[in-house]
Amino acid sequence: MTFKYEEQGVATLEDGIYVLEDNLDDPVFVDKMVRFVRASMEGWKYAEANAEEAAGIIMDNDETGAQNEAAQIRMMGEIAKLTAGSNGALDVVDFDRTVATLLSGGSDPVISAAPEGAWTHAITDAALK
Repeated sequence: MTFKYEEQGVATLEDGIYVLEDNLDDPVFVDKMVRFVRASMEGWKYAEANAEEAAGIIMDNDETGAQNEAAQIRMMGEIAKLTAGSNGALDVVDFDRTVATLLSGGSDPVISAAPEGAWTHAITDAALK
């Protein structure tokens, strides 16, 4: 049986890009981040639309020989379910749900206060232009 955290009300954000806030004032850093995020977004959308080719790229670069093409194709199909309909930017509803979940630990929450200024759309907004 598969338990989906979202259906259980405890889904939290996992992967992301984390930077020091001061770096967002550096135009050279921002330019690098915008180009990296744009390329990443384009790559995920391409992989979403071309699961078999994406699996082949993984297989071509697997130096361990541990990967299985059928499994990689299946995994790309699962990833495509997560990326479908998204433009790659942070969904504020997901962030708020994550904060609520991390605060809800009763006497032992993961975090003790809601973070202030913990995210920005500055890089993704520029990457999507």
